[in-house]
Amino acid sequence: MNVVETDEADGFFDVVAGTERSQAATMVLSPGQSTGGPENRHPEADQWCYVADGTGVAVVDGEECRLTSGTLVCIEAGEAHEIRNDGDERDGDDGGPLRTVSVYAPPVY
Repeated sequence: MNVVETDEADGFFDVVAGTERSQAATMVLSPGQSTGGPENRHPEADQWCYVADGTGVAVVDGEECRLTSGTLVCIEAGEAHEIRNDGDERDGDDGGPLRTVSVYAPPVY
């Protein structure tokens, strides 16, 4: 059994655990920060992205999905994707980090 505490993740992207069949990573995006884009794909792996805290937007193959705490998005193998924190530090509640935990199956990184 592996147990990983992700509450204190503060690095942009950290692989925190893995086996031969899957892998877990944390990601923290500051307001206005994004990752990925039209060319970002994992040809052989699904990515399950869980929003632990914050808000943002996922764009998967051109379709937008609002992200809030508790949202779980499956980005299937081969789908282009971008995750972004659309908050603005000047907007009060929307100024915090977007914290996610992703599981890749099979491992990507």
